[in-house]
Amino acid sequence: MKKIPRGIPCLIVVVVLFGYLSSVMGFTNMLNTIMRTAHDLLLNTVFYLMAMCVLTGALSRIFSVFGVVDLLQKMLKPVLRPLYNLPGVSSAGALMTFLSDKPVIISVAKNPLFARYFKRYQHISLVNFAGSYAMGLLVIIFMMGHGFYTEPLYGLVGAIVGSITATRLMQRLVLKEFPQYKDEDVIEEDNAQWSMVNGQLKRTTPYETVPDDPRQTLFVRVLDALLDGGKSGVEVGLAIIPGVLIISTLVMMFTFGADTNTGTYTGGAYQGTELLPLLAGKVGFVFKWLFGFNASELVAFPITALGTVGAALGLIPEMMSKGIIDSNAIAVFTAMGMCWSGFLSADAATLDSLGYRHFISRSFICTFTGGIVAGIITHWLYFFITYIIENLILHS
Repeated sequence: MKKIPRGIPCLIVVVVLFGYLSSVMGFTNMLNTIMRTAHDLLLNTVFYLMAMCVLTGALSRIFSVFGVVDLLQKMLKPVLRPLYNLPGVSSAGALMTFLSDKPVIISVAKNPLFARYFKRYQHISLVNFAGSYAMGLLVIIFMMGHGFYTEPLYGLVGAIVGSITATRLMQRLVLKEFPQYKDEDVIEEDNAQWSMVNGQLKRTTPYETVPDDPRQTLFVRVLDALLDGGKSGVEVGLAIIPGVLIISTLVMMFTFGADTNTGTYTGGAYQGTELLPLLAGKVGFVFKWLFGFNASELVAFPITALGTVGAALGLIPEMMSKGIIDSNAIAVFTAMGMCWSGFLSADAATLDSLGYRHFISRSFICTFTGGIVAGIITHWLYFFITYIIENLILHS
């Protein structure tokens, strides 16, 4: 291997990758699909995420300036510390992602008023913690809108267990490689700054707010917090563009198939080779035992959720029309959809924006493991509870 020129392995990977795609889709269709998928992701996904980052960035700054973050730290520390080994303010990040999507954690995590509560290894694992609740509200409402009301609650319980697994595992992997991160603060105390407050020179740190100026009205303070937070959201939105476009496009080209109307490749956006669902279908018996799936087609949901949970939700009406979906599958879909929620694209962009690019591969492993655990826990929880209830009814 040492005698092989350095660039040869890279060329082999590129030729095999694009050679496979072009052999299935056609060379021209492959190029058109790549460009159109990336373009559509930029217009309809990235800008949407940027808008959410701006809004959540403004809201997180309001929470920080007016003491909500400190309140969450005091109230939820007794709960989050033993479960996740995270400070109580982490709940703010989970709430933001639950209401929107995973990348919004960047706006929260980059806020010095928020980050000051974290050690370095905790700050890195925040992506796995908050990401496990991503788009939770949308997923639950979607399931309820299709007539499943109790099943998403089982999925929510499973997602909580999956998030604990992913977060704890990530912390363990980080500390194994960088044990010094255990005592390293995200915001260093010695980065002192001096500010002029009411004619006097005051010593502050990057995470401390300057004492209120009595001449400044409440309206001005709110406006400053909103604008500063929104500005940071724009920077976050720009930072996630490479990860979303490159990785999401690649994942979708191995997940989706030909045009649904014609059954052929037309070079349109979101077409692909369906390789990932095909490989998953080969081991369908494993998914049946772990998750209780009664049809191999159900594997398409978690596989698609690796790229985007929104597209995965779009598969459910078709599954319902075929009669292959049941209550257990809905519960498992809810748990795995929340825990994975397109992590193959979102985790890379999020960690890169936070300056933790080195940990992307470890984050993938932890999030993937958390989603598997969430699906297993949800299936067996649903099985045992329904089994007990059925037996009680039969014996009564």
